[in-house]
Amino acid sequence: MTVCLLLYCLLWLLALAYTTGRFAFPPRCSEPAGLLRPRVSILVAARNEAAALPRCLAALRAVQYPPELLEILVGDDGSTDGTAAVATAALRGYAGAARVLPIVGTRGQARGKANVLAQLAEAATGEVFFITDADIAVPITWVTALLARLGPGTGIVTGITAVRGGRVFDGLQGLDWLLSLALVQVVSEQGRPVTAMGNNMLVTRAAYEATGGYAALPFSVTEDYALFRAVLARGVGFGHVFAAAARADSLPQPTWADLLTQRRRWLRGVQALPLRLRLELAAYSSLWPVLAALAVVAGPGVALGVWGWKIGLQGLLTGLAFRRAGLRMPWGLLPLFELYTLALTGALVWRQLRGGPVVWKGRQYA
Repeated sequence: MTVCLLLYCLLWLLALAYTTGRFAFPPRCSEPAGLLRPRVSILVAARNEAAALPRCLAALRAVQYPPELLEILVGDDGSTDGTAAVATAALRGYAGAARVLPIVGTRGQARGKANVLAQLAEAATGEVFFITDADIAVPITWVTALLARLGPGTGIVTGITAVRGGRVFDGLQGLDWLLSLALVQVVSEQGRPVTAMGNNMLVTRAAYEATGGYAALPFSVTEDYALFRAVLARGVGFGHVFAAAARADSLPQPTWADLLTQRRRWLRGVQALPLRLRLELAAYSSLWPVLAALAVVAGPGVALGVWGWKIGLQGLLTGLAFRRAGLRMPWGLLPLFELYTLALTGALVWRQLRGGPVVWKGRQYA
């Protein structure tokens, strides 16, 4: 048994080392020679986001792109906190087109955010849809950075998202996000589609309409992944941009309970991943029980040695991710991050075993 556990740990560390090497030296990709200048519609779904929207919309107003080719559409999804009034005030005087649309009724099978985006897409006039969330701030280069990856045959492009805040808890979420996105990037660069992110995503109108749009898609609480899969099913290509120019900064989850609610919703998307990817994720997440077993059969010193290598390699990968994202790596949080991931994994397993509906923006979904 000891040999088997050591072999598993060795293979796990080799896989992480390979991933780190691939991320450090990504393959060259051929981008389009000239910058595309299509008409762009930015879609923002908002439900009770009065506090976050001014930051989001100020960033969108500052995006460097010809204003005559840009429109911002905010969908107010039954908010009770004055979201529509706040959005209207934040967009007043904008040089490009800007509208705040009340979301009334539903479209086809769409619910929640998917329903908002379905109605915004109906109202949009752009050839390309940019989708983000109300708690996001994008850089001035956001539109051009994602468009630069939109080569022939590509219909959906995802940027990266960094969680930023002043608390230790915020920093741990930031480590979690960029480490996860680095893993996604390496897999995607191998031509294996993983996912898209609905807070930093581009989809062409042609690709969106080829799927029938959100109204025609089976409802999912991970609507971004549902659209991503539907676009790929039409034979359309995808792209990922892991760079500071395409980095969206997200507000952190304020509490542990909010973080668990968010991650439990994401698990619905994980369950729809291809079997091979789900098995790889399971293997990646299973190191902790293997280390516990190794400590019992081979001694704590051996387990601690493997754990040390894991922290070092994972820290290197995360440091590279922060560098490519244009951010400073919080190295001092790495030891605490180990406890954070262990606690988060255990809490999610417990929540899954308990069952119950997924809660999203104050609404419950079975």
